[in-house]
This record gives sequence, C-alpha cells and structure tokens, in this order.
Amino acid sequence: MKKLSDIKTGCVAVIVFIQGGRGAIHRLTELGLLPGEKLTVIHNSGSGPVIISAMGSKLSIGYGLAQKIIVRGE
Repeated sequence: MKKLSDIKTGCVAVIVFIQGGRGAIHRLTELGLLPGEKLTVIHNSGSGPVIISAMGSKLSIGYGLAQKIIVRGE
C-alpha cells in the first residue's frame, strides 16, 4: 500500500483507508473519498496539489492531505 501522494500520473488506485484526524477524515468524506473508491491520478508532480478523477469529477487534493490517503494500485 502507498500514499496517494506517491502514486504517479496516469495510475489508477483504490482508497484503502484514511490515516488522519477527524478533520482530515471529515473533509475527505465530504468530497466523497471513502474506502473502496476508485480514482485516477491526473497530475502529481511530487509536490503541490494532486489532481485526481473520482466519481466522474476532477478534484484537487493538497499534498499534505494526499499523504493521509492510503491506496492500493489496481
């Protein structure tokens, strides 16, 4: 398993769990990013926001928040 911030552009991953406090979990839940959700990394430069596609929408996740999302490759 890896952090979302480690996934390269163009790769598909599935959220396994969110490693963070109530604030991080609440924020990601509001965005619809829950365990089991499949996403595609559209842009990840290794620093700065990670842009993903999930549930038919594009989302920009801050790098710090992306480090709290644990995923597995698909």
